Formats: sequence, structure tokens, C-alpha cells
Amino acid sequence: MKKAFLFVSLLVAAAMLLSACGTAATPTPVPTSVPPVVVPATAVPPTTIPPTTVPPTPTTAPTAVPTPIPPVCNKLTDAPAAPAAGKLGAADNPITIAFVPSGESGIIATASTAIADCLNKMTGLSYSIQTGTSYAAAIEAMGAGKAQIGFLNTFSILIAEAKYGVIPVLINLRNYSTNDLDPDKALGGTLQPFYKGQFIARTDANIKTFADLKGKTFCFVDPLSTSGYIVPRIILKANGVDPDTDFKATVNAGSHPNVAIAVYKGDCDAGVTYINVLTDKATNLVGTYPDIATKVVVFADTDRIPNDGVQYIKTFDPTLQAITTEALMAMSVDPGGKAVLAKLYAINAFQKLDATSTYYSDFNKVLVAAGVDASTLIK
Repeated sequence: MKKAFLFVSLLVAAAMLLSACGTAATPTPVPTSVPPVVVPATAVPPTTIPPTTVPPTPTTAPTAVPTPIPPVCNKLTDAPAAPAAGKLGAADNPITIAFVPSGESGIIATASTAIADCLNKMTGLSYSIQTGTSYAAAIEAMGAGKAQIGFLNTFSILIAEAKYGVIPVLINLRNYSTNDLDPDKALGGTLQPFYKGQFIARTDANIKTFADLKGKTFCFVDPLSTSGYIVPRIILKANGVDPDTDFKATVNAGSHPNVAIAVYKGDCDAGVTYINVLTDKATNLVGTYPDIATKVVVFADTDRIPNDGVQYIKTFDPTLQAITTEALMAMSVDPGGKAVLAKLYAINAFQKLDATSTYYSDFNKVLVAAGVDASTLIK
């Protein structure tokens, strides 16, 4: 009986053992993906996962700056024979061209040099340049015979005519620049022999009328600047503002861009320039001061003013005058030459003047009627 019980017990134990071994041998399925382990951010810093490799995007080559078109300066068929040493136009006695400092000095220097170089090649003569330190300096250079050719501004032409008999031969034509206040703005972009000045102010100066200028600091260009001094003073007086007593202070900034910059920076509350120096492509003030047309506003314009131009002294040899005029006219229709003239004083073309031309004489009558006579400035 005990042996039977023992035998049964052994059988049960063996069965249990076999059952346990069978369970352990059964394979457990392996998951195809491992679920992420969530780790508190404060416990372990996040692991940087390398980005998926993507084929590189082709890089775009930087836009090339267009190369300026050089002027065509082929020698003219009727160019005179090279003058003998010592004669005007020879290498040791060049014909001198006087320029006024109405723009940025570096731009004037570059463009005027290009003009002289082109004239040298076209005529076979020698030309040199001289940029006056002031408008008066350019006039006096012509009066003293130190310069035979001038690129004078309008009022300087009137003075040079009255004082030294200087002869206007070309008037500059420009794509008419305008602004929103201009009654002639429909002419914008068309070639015209006249321009206008504009009164500008800082936006935060609260200047909307001429009366608001009283007690403010005001920027002019130069005492001989037509649109930057002479005409504006007439307009100020006509509107009840005495430029000699009603301003807190006045500044002669030396050039039209300088006036705009001074107003923009707050050195002057207001000022006067030609239309529209704020957006003029040649001056390109927005390139340096992108918000200048926002921080500086126009609040009034002047009447029409004849453009500046080219003049000769009366003792300049007629033969040399003729070939110089021919060369300048040729430059004004050549794409490269036009680019140089545009860079100089934003000149787009020339119109020849003769004894019947009255642009400057008519304007002089207007000035005299307003109490400004060029002859009173002659000393």
C-alpha cells in the first residue's frame, strides 16, 4: 500500500516537472518595434536625433552687379590738329572745365573725370577738371580765365553773364522729377529744361506751413544755389517768414543731398532742396538711409526754374568751342556717355542755346521783379 502511494506520488511529481519544462520552452513573440521609453525632461537631457539625409539644394549664384557701359569716345572726323606745346588744348596747357559742388564730391569727381577723358579722345585736345569749393569759386575760375568751360548752376550763370560775359551754350534737359504736391506732376519723366525746388521737414517737427518754420533751425544749400537759397528766400518772404530773423538758426549745408541728410538726422528741423532729392536715383540717399522718405516730408514746392547747363568764357577760341560742343552733344546720345552725364548732375540730354534763347533772361526778369538782381552780388 505504501509502495503504491509512493509510486503515485512519484508519477505526479514527474508530471508536474514535465509540465514546467514544457512552458519554459515555448518561444515568446518578439515585437516588431520597440515603444519609446518616456523619460522626464528634468531627468535626462533630450538626445539630438541626426537629421534625415536629404540631397543638397543647388545654390543660386549671387546676382552679378551690372558693369557700367563705357562711353564710346571715338575721335571725331573734324577734330582739329593737335595744338603746339603751350597752346590752349595742348597737354601742357589743357582746357579746364569748372564744376559746381551741387552733389556728392566723390560722384562729381568720378563723373567729371570720365567726361574729360572722353573729350580728350574725341577731340584730340587735352581737358582737365576743377570742382570749386563753392559755387562762387567756380564762377571766379571762369572770370579769371582759369577755366574756359563751366557746368554752372542757374543763378551762377546769371552772375557769370553779368560779371564776366560768360556765354550759355547748352541747357541741361532732365527727365522731370516731381512729387505729390507738384501741379506739374503729369510731366513726370518727360524731358524738360526746367525743375523745381521743395521745402522739406522732419516728420516729427510738426511743420506743415511756412508759419510753422518760425523759431526752427533751417538748412539752405549755398548762397548762390538757385533752388537751394535764392528762390526759397523769395518764397519765404512772400509767405511772411524773414529768413534773416525768424529762424532759430540757419545752416548752409553745401549741397542738396547734405540738406536732406541734415534734416533726416535732426541737425536741421527743415530745409530746401531740388525736387526730389529724397528719391533721386543718382543721389541714392535711400541706399544709405532707407527710411529717409518716411522721416522727411515735403510740405511746399517752388515755381519753375530753368535748368543749369554748359557755358564758355567769351575768350574761348570759337574753333575749340565748336568741337567741344560737338563732342558733348555726341556724348549725350551715346548710352555710355548718357550714363556718365546722368551720374554727374542727373543730365539726360542737352539742348543747344543761341541768341534767341530766353530761358535765363526771362528767369532773371522774375528775380529782379522779386527784388533779387544778380548784378547786386557782383563785387
